[in-house]
Amino acid sequence: MYIIGIAGGTGSGKTTVVKEIVNSLPAGSVAVIPQDSYYKDSSDVPVEERQFINFDHPDAFDWELLIEQIAQLREGKAIEQPTYSYITCTRQPETIHIEPKEVIIVEGIMALVNPELRELMDLKIFVDADADDRLIRLIRRDVIERGRTAETVISRYERIVKEMHWEFIEPTKKFADIIMPQGGHNKKAIKALQMSIGYFLKQE
Repeated sequence: MYIIGIAGGTGSGKTTVVKEIVNSLPAGSVAVIPQDSYYKDSSDVPVEERQFINFDHPDAFDWELLIEQIAQLREGKAIEQPTYSYITCTRQPETIHIEPKEVIIVEGIMALVNPELRELMDLKIFVDADADDRLIRLIRRDVIERGRTAETVISRYERIVKEMHWEFIEPTKKFADIIMPQGGHNKKAIKALQMSIGYFLKQE
């Protein structure tokens, strides 16, 4: 089993990189674990206050569950991955059954923050992108996928996302084995990464 951690700022192109990796490998050989699925449940927070939750702080994540489940996958055990709704800011009753695969990808803005989680990874990647590009992608994503207004997204970026990026996410570059400039647009870096993972699978 080969566990890959893919981190980077919001809107840096992490999802694009993950898709390129998955599409280059044999069907059924990869399991993707989105860190976003492990946000803490906020059902106890009044609805009108949930828009102020700081999703870009390490304390927003259920690290204990994430680390436990990645360790279980490494041990060859299946997991029930939680699901999270950005619309209601709550953990959903449904789970996703994940079987161990040859390649496990843990993807999220803070995938490289926690030292216990990093220890479980065989390869650590930081996807880098200019701040302007990240903001544009953030607006597009949150308006279309999460039902937010552009004004709300920009306000949250200025109040929270920008500061949290520099305080918690950017410093994790130093833990990365590979830093990918230009995010998902860096075709050469993606190709090299695909070849590296493919080589590993052939050795299995």
